[in-house]
Amino acid sequence: MEILLCFLMVSLLTLVSSIFLKKFKNSKFNLPPSPSSLPIIGNLHHLSGLPHRCFHNLSLRYGPVMLLRLGFVPVVVISSSEAAEAVLKTHDLECCSRPKTVGTGKLSYGFKDISFSPYGAYWREMRKIAVIELLSLKKVQSFRYIREEEVDYVVKKVTESALTQSPVDLSKTFFSLTAASIICRVALGQNFHVDGFVIDQERIEELVTEAAVALGTFTFSDFFPGGVGRFLDWFLRRNKKINRAFKELDAFYQHVIDDHLKPEGRKNKDIVSLLLDMIDKEDADSFKPSMDNLKAIVMDVFLAGIDTSSITMIWAMTELVRNPRVLKKAQENIRTTLGAKRERINEDDLGKVEYLNLIIKETFRLHPPLPFIVPRETMSHIKINGYDIPPKTQIQVNVWTIGRDPKRWTDPEDFIPERFANSSVDFRGQHFELLPFGSGRRMCPAMPMGAATVELGLMNLLYFFDWGLPDGMKIGDIDMEEYGTLSIVKKVPLQLVPLRRYGCGVQKV
Repeated sequence: MEILLCFLMVSLLTLVSSIFLKKFKNSKFNLPPSPSSLPIIGNLHHLSGLPHRCFHNLSLRYGPVMLLRLGFVPVVVISSSEAAEAVLKTHDLECCSRPKTVGTGKLSYGFKDISFSPYGAYWREMRKIAVIELLSLKKVQSFRYIREEEVDYVVKKVTESALTQSPVDLSKTFFSLTAASIICRVALGQNFHVDGFVIDQERIEELVTEAAVALGTFTFSDFFPGGVGRFLDWFLRRNKKINRAFKELDAFYQHVIDDHLKPEGRKNKDIVSLLLDMIDKEDADSFKPSMDNLKAIVMDVFLAGIDTSSITMIWAMTELVRNPRVLKKAQENIRTTLGAKRERINEDDLGKVEYLNLIIKETFRLHPPLPFIVPRETMSHIKINGYDIPPKTQIQVNVWTIGRDPKRWTDPEDFIPERFANSSVDFRGQHFELLPFGSGRRMCPAMPMGAATVELGLMNLLYFFDWGLPDGMKIGDIDMEEYGTLSIVKKVPLQLVPLRRYGCGVQKV
């Protein structure tokens, strides 16, 4: 019976595929160039390896505006700053919807991620909550004491390793800083360092990794219509691991919410407390998020906030160790600017060290934590670089490729922070050659939080410590292999030996 069902499904897919191909071939539109495709799967056979590198290699042949067919989903891949500006600025309104296929098979266990909802009244209200109530600059600044305390704690732990000259796994250190510490306290009001934390750090790391892989992993329901894709996912058990990871996260969020519903549960004004206060408001005219909305927002903050900041700091430290000239210049610049024998560095020092800001920009250019802006979908016909883009076409902006465009960057593969000196190019969404947080209506609202965390963390570790490689290891031995789908991490953890700088006081935590 199962074999018969599979045969019928394949036959149906073949029929729909032929209709789909005929529709596009007979189109009067001037469509973007496209590689050859196969029946049913379209161009999926071209995606062998990391998606951003596959799209990059295809764009070298077919250009910065390229049309692919992934199953039955038309996808236009954008690989130049000019085309990105057309999508994210000129046609921002027409391109600000989210593809319905994205995430629907992955978040079917109870609630849907708001970031994938089509643009409309609901999305506008939820974004207003995120930008104005939860992640405004004023609100981000109110959480500075959390970031400062947690960075102090990291300095203390690294100092303990420096006393014994033992290597520090900076990949775990940065993950712990952003996930188990800052994000858990800011978003959930949960302090990882106290007894009774509902989930241990190791499991948090596993869950975040599983969730990121799940969101970026191919499922048939993403690329094939309706019940056909869902059946194939069920038959091949593609959703089993995905649903297990998200169900555990859902249980974690529910535990946090239940804690906040207790009389003493809202003493700290974390994001969950703020959302519950909004739900409790009696103002009939105000928009009230539901419990599912609350979980969706928390999931967005939790997953997006953890990965991006920690990944950026890991790649920054990796590039600094691979480039001793830059590392030495950075440390001298920080220590000269802030002065000697500082006992503590806090957020009052942010923005003072210009060279560190150049390093962060260069890290975002070479190693954007998300190689693609979260997909958009056209709501009407538009033109990009002279090509027609029909409605209901998915748009993928390859930020990774744009950061390596030789037409925009001299020696694009090299880590050269000085390229940003005397340059107005920044990562806040106004310059389309540097888009780690996206741009336009769908720009990441957590940029102020992420940028502050990255700068404060790097400034402390570069001021208070010198860094060396483990015994027997040379610069050429540092493995730069990437891993991931939705976010791109350093596959081999970065381990360095900290050397406490003479004259720097020990952090008091």
